[in-house]
Amino acid sequence: MTDLSQIAECEWNEAYRRAVVLRPLFEIQYCSREKAHEAAVELGLSERQVYRLIQRLRESGGELTALLPGGSNGGRGKQRLAAPRENLLRGLIAEIFLTRQKRSAAELVFAIRNQCLKAGLAPPSESTIRRRLKTLSPAEHCQRGEPHPEIKPIYGITPTSDIPLDWLQIDHTPVDLIIVDPVDRSPIGRPWLTVAIDVFSRCIAGFHLSLEAPSATSVGLCLALVASDKAPWLQQRDIEASWPVNGKPRRIGVDNASEFHSLAFERGCAQHGIAIEWRPPGLPHYGGVVERVIGTLMQLVHALPGTTFSNPTQRGGYDSDKTACLTLEELERWFAVAITKYYHLRPHEGMDDDIPLHRYQQGLQSLIAANKTIPIPRDPRTFLIDFLPVVRRSLQRDGITIDHITYYSNALRPWIQLRNQPTPLLIRRDPRDLSRIFVLDEEHNVYLEVPYRMLSRPAISLWEHKLARKRLREQRRTAVDEASLFAAIDEMREIERKAETLTRTARRNRTRRQLGSKLERESSQIENTTSTVDIGPVRPFDDIEAW
Repeated sequence: MTDLSQIAECEWNEAYRRAVVLRPLFEIQYCSREKAHEAAVELGLSERQVYRLIQRLRESGGELTALLPGGSNGGRGKQRLAAPRENLLRGLIAEIFLTRQKRSAAELVFAIRNQCLKAGLAPPSESTIRRRLKTLSPAEHCQRGEPHPEIKPIYGITPTSDIPLDWLQIDHTPVDLIIVDPVDRSPIGRPWLTVAIDVFSRCIAGFHLSLEAPSATSVGLCLALVASDKAPWLQQRDIEASWPVNGKPRRIGVDNASEFHSLAFERGCAQHGIAIEWRPPGLPHYGGVVERVIGTLMQLVHALPGTTFSNPTQRGGYDSDKTACLTLEELERWFAVAITKYYHLRPHEGMDDDIPLHRYQQGLQSLIAANKTIPIPRDPRTFLIDFLPVVRRSLQRDGITIDHITYYSNALRPWIQLRNQPTPLLIRRDPRDLSRIFVLDEEHNVYLEVPYRMLSRPAISLWEHKLARKRLREQRRTAVDEASLFAAIDEMREIERKAETLTRTARRNRTRRQLGSKLERESSQIENTTSTVDIGPVRPFDDIEAW
């Protein structure tokens, strides 16, 4: 349970060397004897060791630390427990000992012995458990709220950087707002916001809004927006603004949430030369920049109808569900306007009242003067794919079926004709657009873009897909197929279009009624007077967006 920063460089390099050879074998379902032998020769290991390392990779979810060198016979200071007991020991240390409750080592010993006996395992001795606790890293000690003696307190220090996109901080938060279903406008809950901020300029480099809980996918989609040219993205949303922040960051600072330790995230970053810096537990100043930005954005959200505010005390008797009116798509557009037309143009106290966008542009000029540039992904499509979630499916005669949707391309024909593929295909899917999937061609090391088999189907998001399946279940459909799924989506979109039309008509009629009654009053008592109207101070966003 050693923290990554405590691993010796020579051991880390050896683990990376092993990963280059063994990760391709870990990703396939069956590793043949021939491939295991080739890997063993290249790494200077036995075939048995290769299979053991592949198993460790699978058990850890592909983490690089699973390949750290270490003899199986243990030794002083080494781990000698069998896998079941080792897994149980690690889990209980994390669950019982490494918490803010500061439970004692004696309680941990009792719990481990008890769980081992229940599982039919011989419990480790008390001395073994206590020796293991002495090997905990400084970062792990911080999880108990007891800073390790090696860690010195740091007061009032804010992370800094010298050039644009040298360091990003990424974090998630539930948005303090209830959003509504685009079909019937009923409240559906709070979405999640993932934000990436450039520490140098305090510019927001990218964000992702989703109804799904934070995951490697939401982080990957946020990073994809960070790296891409945002002009087309803004144009698609009918936003006239400048957002010149784009490129690959050199490093990113994140907390220790599971999505930041996923194989997809770690490998995607390694593939594109992005270093990951995990925030040490108990050291909140490492993530202070992005957390302050999130706080600023939530303060702006509190002015929107349907806000939940920061806590029940602030909310009082305000009915968030009843006043909610924004859909996920509308809220995404609102955030884009808030970022590009307000936050980026607002003086920042932490930068001597400099403006984030101005500071970013100054940083770009400094890079140009030094004959340097911010690296841009050579292929934005590949960059996105490397961060998308992975699924595995077998290839059938009619193509590939995922969640009741069938995909097909002529590029799959050679594989279909072979009909002897024992391993499922590795597939990546963009949850924002299910009209295509990316299938890995392992022989040529490229991804094939495979569309719907029925090209007439509309592009849909994973959220729409889940909503359609939910509605079909509510209608007590015993079987869900592709036709019924897209029929439900078409019906939902038609309801949405009619609802929008009716809403616009109702608003126009209400305005006409108000205008008519006003003119009627004015005609009954005409006064030749001129008056001024005090509209009060202009609040932010009054001239930017309104619903």
